[in-house]
Amino acid sequence: MAQHFSLAACDVVGFDLDHTLCRYNLPESAPLIYNSFAQFLVKEKGYDKDLLTVTPEHWDFCCKGLALDLEDGNFVKLADNGTVLRASHGTTMMAPEELAEKYGWKAWKHFVSDMGMACRSGKYYVYDNYFDLPGALLCARVVDSLTQNNGQKTFDFWKDIVAGIQHNYKVSAFKENCGIYFPEIKRDLGRYLHSCPESVKKWLRQLKDAGKILLLITNSHSDYCRLLCKHILGNDFADLFDIVITNALKPGFFSHLPSQRLFRTLKNDDEQAALPSLEKPGWYSQGNAVHLYELLKKMTGKPEPKVAYFGDSMHSDIFPARHYSNWETVLILEELRGDRDRKPEESEPLEKKGKYEGQKAKPLNSLSEKWGSFFIDSISGLENTEESSIYTWSCKRISTYSTIAIPSIEAIAELPLDYKFTRFSSNNSKTAGYYPNPPLVLSNDETLTAK
Repeated sequence: MAQHFSLAACDVVGFDLDHTLCRYNLPESAPLIYNSFAQFLVKEKGYDKDLLTVTPEHWDFCCKGLALDLEDGNFVKLADNGTVLRASHGTTMMAPEELAEKYGWKAWKHFVSDMGMACRSGKYYVYDNYFDLPGALLCARVVDSLTQNNGQKTFDFWKDIVAGIQHNYKVSAFKENCGIYFPEIKRDLGRYLHSCPESVKKWLRQLKDAGKILLLITNSHSDYCRLLCKHILGNDFADLFDIVITNALKPGFFSHLPSQRLFRTLKNDDEQAALPSLEKPGWYSQGNAVHLYELLKKMTGKPEPKVAYFGDSMHSDIFPARHYSNWETVLILEELRGDRDRKPEESEPLEKKGKYEGQKAKPLNSLSEKWGSFFIDSISGLENTEESSIYTWSCKRISTYSTIAIPSIEAIAELPLDYKFTRFSSNNSKTAGYYPNPPLVLSNDETLTAK
């Protein structure tokens, strides 16, 4: 494999929407997502109303890459070899002695060593994006409540979380103004979203002018997608993209057989009859990567058009696009923004402060005091050994499945299209694919242990 990656060498450039093209104001969006679930649990399912009160300190619990064991209510942070580096029961962190007794130095029971371990199953849930993370805090506090009030040792609250997802985010929720999330987003888009910088808009047009086919592939439904794109890109946003795919149901978009997930046309944002194949550019719903690639072959006139795909979720975007479709993958990793000289989020004018202001979250891409670095952690407590550092499972997946990792699209928008990025590969260092710089914690640590 070539050591470098260049967009100029790609025929097709695709994008996820949420937290990729569309950046959210995390200290505002996180409390809104949390409340959309907490209100449902308290009002519809009878959970403790204390869940509705969130302090700024609570948000330190949030850290991407945590896995929740749905049966025992424990959260775990995994090393690249599957051992448990840190753990909590609900929000209560386990002491080193308790951690060693509970998990020892062997791989976590649900860990799969080939790195293809699913992020979702009936037994655990891995939190890997900023829509998920407020749910981690809520679930941890639910475990706290059920443990303290009911003395529970095993848990079955997940069905209520799923019901909360359905209530707030079902296909019709945007149109029907259901739940808390969509009505609030519609009320004040500027509060929750960052506009797309002019440099990014210019870069998208530059890609288009260079003859690249541009794709938008999002799990968001068409009505919400249109609202976001108009706000961040302008009313003529659809002119930028050759193909728009909404309600894509990633990762299934990449992993399912075509017959399991056919494309559908849309009429007034309602899905129509399934299509046996994809014949022309346009706006579609659901679908699969195989039929999409067949169309891309026709559009480019090439037997194997080269696709680069930008996304923020390892579970939904990066792993499946690389593993199933062999696309080049660009991971949007906002932890790189929080790592170096991050500008503080702009404060809102007084007249824009709303009902979630008192619960304003710290940026979710900043370091968690409870969980430590997203990229590495220390192993201590082994007899006759010095403390050493080890890559996290999340960090290893970045270098395994991403071509490169960047803090935002804006970070590369002013580079020439033929700029040669150093890619992640087994021939390069573990930090080679981070642009413009690797995380400080990786740059500074020369004693990393790789299992």
